[in-house]
Amino acid sequence: MAKYIGPKSKIARKFGEPIFGPDKVLSKKNYPPGQHGNNRRKKSSEYGIQLREKQKAKYTYGILEKQFRIMYEKAKSNPGVTGVILLQLLESRLDNIVYRMGLSPTRAGARQLVGHRHITVNGKVVNIPSFQVKPGMVVAVREKDKSMQVITESLNGFNHTKYPWIEWNASALAGTYLHIPEREDIPENIKEQLIVELYSKQ
Repeated sequence: MAKYIGPKSKIARKFGEPIFGPDKVLSKKNYPPGQHGNNRRKKSSEYGIQLREKQKAKYTYGILEKQFRIMYEKAKSNPGVTGVILLQLLESRLDNIVYRMGLSPTRAGARQLVGHRHITVNGKVVNIPSFQVKPGMVVAVREKDKSMQVITESLNGFNHTKYPWIEWNASALAGTYLHIPEREDIPENIKEQLIVELYSKQ
């Protein structure tokens, strides 16, 4: 799957949030990049605000436009609030579940674990980061990979009670996706209605 490989701190500074995970540069320079980043007071248009929110969601979950649009269309075709359903679909991606389980400190790292065949779903290796995990499915580290340093270091001190829709089994290095999270449980600072409004104009 195509993914963003550019300067992450620059993007995080653009949005003023650590959307890729802890960011040392952002903590020191919490303003947009560029020569006049700390002095900008430009007022955005309605379209600009909506576009910015979509870009933030795409960068946060590591998805490029084509796949993001497909997920939006899928969300729109389902009954319910389109913006919330979109976030729920993003949260149900395998790479995001691996990230929420604490197996990697970043979604990019979680995507790599999936792509390199270190992760199983219901006992079978799945190497597709966009795989949609359904409630009741068990996501785990493949048996021979449980001692990987990158995984053990990420799990060290991780609080597994943060996400009530995932039940963690520490001895098995596995998590059960209990249910689709409610909007109030999803911690990302994304105004999903702005994304819906943007797409509705296209």
